[in-house]
Amino acid sequence: MRIRTTTAAIAAALAFAVVGCSSDSKADATRSSAPEASSSAEDSDTGADDSGATKDSGLPPEPTGAARDAVLAAVRDVNGNLTHDEDKAIDAARNQCAALDGGAANTDHTAAQRFSYDGITLTDDDGSHINIGLRKTLCPAS
Repeated sequence: MRIRTTTAAIAAALAFAVVGCSSDSKADATRSSAPEASSSAEDSDTGADDSGATKDSGLPPEPTGAARDAVLAAVRDVNGNLTHDEDKAIDAARNQCAALDGGAANTDHTAAQRFSYDGITLTDDDGSHINIGLRKTLCPAS
């Protein structure tokens, strides 16, 4: 009898949890659809380019051509192995610009951590050099 009571209590708790999760996901779906509608309206007003999302996130636009080459050269000056995956280096650079322009604390350390990947570990001094290169190329101080 005691096992049946315990089993019934566990089943009831699980059912409550599942129902709770279901209603939360519906609320999330409702919340996530509302911003999409407003961003579509904004896009139609601004000519339907997706740079608004980039501006809102603080990320600079992805560089192309000579600008991309300049960013990669600045990162390569710190450590040539950082640009083996150019897309990863550009993504890290754009995110670091958001940190620099967003007023993040200890940006040299942040850059060192952000660019330490694929077995490469950078120091805060390396991070400082990356920040200097990014300020000269992708995200000049405003």
